Amino acid sequence: MSQDADATPEEKQKPRAKAQIKHSSWSWFATPQPIKHLFDKFPLEIYSENELPQRTAYERDPHALYVFTTNDGARAGAPSFNPGCLKWQAYLKFRNFPFITKSSNNHASPTGALPFLLPASSSSTSVEAPPSPVPSNRIQRWTRDVREKRIADSKSSNLGNKEAKQGEAQPETRASTEEATASSDIWDIRYEAYMSLLDHRIRNAYLYSLYLSPPNFDAIAFPLYIAPSTTNTLVRITISHQLRAAAEAELLKQSSRIDVEAIYQESEKAFAALSDLLGDDEYYFKEKKPGLFDASVFAYTNLLLDKGLGWRDTRMVNGLRCHPNLVAHQKKLKKAYF
Repeated sequence: MSQDADATPEEKQKPRAKAQIKHSSWSWFATPQPIKHLFDKFPLEIYSENELPQRTAYERDPHALYVFTTNDGARAGAPSFNPGCLKWQAYLKFRNFPFITKSSNNHASPTGALPFLLPASSSSTSVEAPPSPVPSNRIQRWTRDVREKRIADSKSSNLGNKEAKQGEAQPETRASTEEATASSDIWDIRYEAYMSLLDHRIRNAYLYSLYLSPPNFDAIAFPLYIAPSTTNTLVRITISHQLRAAAEAELLKQSSRIDVEAIYQESEKAFAALSDLLGDDEYYFKEKKPGLFDASVFAYTNLLLDKGLGWRDTRMVNGLRCHPNLVAHQKKLKKAYF
């Protein structure tokens, strides 16, 4: 008897079932005839890979100076309403460094204070680490380093013609002698003495006039520094108290009490000394172009002479207006660079 005769009905069906599964599997993955005919007429061709470009074009972000300003002011490149920020904003403009301004505040600063500069990336690749922020006390050195690098790159380039040699000499010529003078004068007692007029006498009077004189605080400090930061009344009151307390503490570092009359008198003497130093010259220290000292003076004179700010207590403004050459200095710089 054959083995098929002894098999059960289920066992007799198994070989047939396997054959059906195998045929079904083959049918499932087989290319349908219409598609196969189509590919026969248009066979698939794989092309070789294109080489990547050696340099990918992209638009690099410019240098960005983060300062106290409004959003509209930042877009327009308008002068900052903070003297510490305006000093370096003006200095970069005087040095013809291309940059944009960004509205910011102390909390957003890596150093906890404005201004700070975020340099543009020097690489054409997107994998380069972002550049480190430059705090205000290093901006002057940073501009010098950038210029020196440009000079070195120019010298190392393979340009042997006369035009290249002129190009190498021009950056040193353009680097106003004021900076070289400043690097030496910074150790000079005379230079330090005049700079201290701005850092102490003028600054003290400005702190009092803006933060501790109620009319000016309400008209200028509050709308510029406090109102944009929050709409909460209690928070605004707290910030107002903190700003006024900080200004008061700064003034008390130099005296046991705040003598308002003495503060204003000292600022008037400082303006007189700065006026005598400038004389009939266009810029300080008889320079052909404005430098850091001009920027330091402009940082205060531009704000004090800005009618748009709405100074109500005008004691400090009046002291400045007594010196026409200081007023002319401010107007000339604002017209030329802003």
